[in-house]
Amino acid sequence: GSATGVGAATALLLAQRGYDVLIKYSKSEAEARQSEAACRAAGADTLLQRGDVADDADCKALAQAAVARWGRIDALVNNAGVSTFTGAANWDALDAQTFQRILGVNAVGSFQMVRTCAPHLKATGDGAIVNVSSIAGSLGIGSSVPYIASKGAVNAMTLYLARALAPEIRVNAVCPGLITSRWFVDGIGQEGFEKVKATYERTAPLGRPFTIDDVAEAVVWLVDGARTVTGELVL
Repeated sequence: GSATGVGAATALLLAQRGYDVLIKYSKSEAEARQSEAACRAAGADTLLQRGDVADDADCKALAQAAVARWGRIDALVNNAGVSTFTGAANWDALDAQTFQRILGVNAVGSFQMVRTCAPHLKATGDGAIVNVSSIAGSLGIGSSVPYIASKGAVNAMTLYLARALAPEIRVNAVCPGLITSRWFVDGIGQEGFEKVKATYERTAPLGRPFTIDDVAEAVVWLVDGARTVTGELVL
């Protein structure tokens, strides 16, 4: 997922590091094209492809497109994610379809992308997978129960896959909390966002929430710099 937010910022940073990038989107085609243009301007060869990571056929098509274009896959960033902003006071707003959709994108989708990319990543001898997760999966707080469950699954898979895919592939996750992004504002509204942001500024050790660039820099470090790091959940 690299049309907007953390995904777009990560794609651009990787392009600036010399990586060619496949930009996957599901709905935001216009913004994905802007992300693609920025990566091209940074010198990267780019591919733009629509897909739903909850669909295994789409995951396979994404990997096949990358290999057809470049002959290899060096890194996978699992950033596609969905949620619903439904707290415990509103159980009736959650149904099985919503729960399964969130798990399908966030957890099953991440697994399916790893499964289809793993042979190509192994072939490089130094592949990297970074899952964009959340502190929700470790602390049990977040936008909704299915989101928390999905990120808990991503965190557990990260630890398992780090062992299963070693030594040829490193597998890590970044687990940010509140990010100053449109995604949060759209979910809880500007007033709600400002309240949560004020809490972070009052209680977080660094006195501020994350920015999109903060998260992107952590992802790119795990891809391109942390050559001896695997099985870490970077909180």
